[in-house]
Amino acid sequence: MSVRQTAAEVVVVDYGLGNLRSVTRGLERAGAEVTLTEDPASFGAADGIVLPGVGAFSEGMDNAGPFRDALVEQAEAGKPLFGICLGMQMLLTTSEEADHAGEGDAEGLDLIPGENVRFSRDQTVPHMGWNQLDVQRDHPLVEGVDSVGSESPRADGTAAGGSVDGEYAYFVHSYYAVPDDEDAVVATTDYGTDFASIVANEAGNVFGTQFHPEKSGETGLQILRNFVDYCVER
Repeated sequence: MSVRQTAAEVVVVDYGLGNLRSVTRGLERAGAEVTLTEDPASFGAADGIVLPGVGAFSEGMDNAGPFRDALVEQAEAGKPLFGICLGMQMLLTTSEEADHAGEGDAEGLDLIPGENVRFSRDQTVPHMGWNQLDVQRDHPLVEGVDSVGSESPRADGTAAGGSVDGEYAYFVHSYYAVPDDEDAVVATTDYGTDFASIVANEAGNVFGTQFHPEKSGETGLQILRNFVDYCVER
């Protein structure tokens, strides 16, 4: 994969729970100049912010406590904020996971109002592996798949191109987002039930993927490129 010319300065929040190396490499391949930061004061100078995450919701919110006010401030000011996996779940209001683990209530960032819920008992968890994206509405994050090859058909014979709709991404999770507003759902994925795999706020600048774009091949790289382009064009 070739590296694009740097197009945006992006900070990746290092709060102790993130797949930082692969996220950083993916963003760099997408054309970003990436800085890992433990300093909320650095958010203001960046073109965009990435909140990665692996692990439990309550631990994530505890660790991200020192960043909470700065993340909310920047998001409300219109800066692009991209949550990945647990980072996406943290954009919502709360999660069943904390209560399930006996940890009481854990308050998310509440930038996309809603709750994270656990897959039902008859589904194998975690949901792990490759699964398909079903785009529900337009958003800059899900635009073209030129890097995949618009002239190449998918496995089912349909033409690829114009959107990441129908492409595959890599998931590892047991909980999924249920936004209060159905319009917050950008894409869904079927795992016994249709769940939100990409969400965004009404303004469009706060968004997240339940899957790992940095581990999702050319489709994930396209999404990261879209993010970098959005950071520059906003």
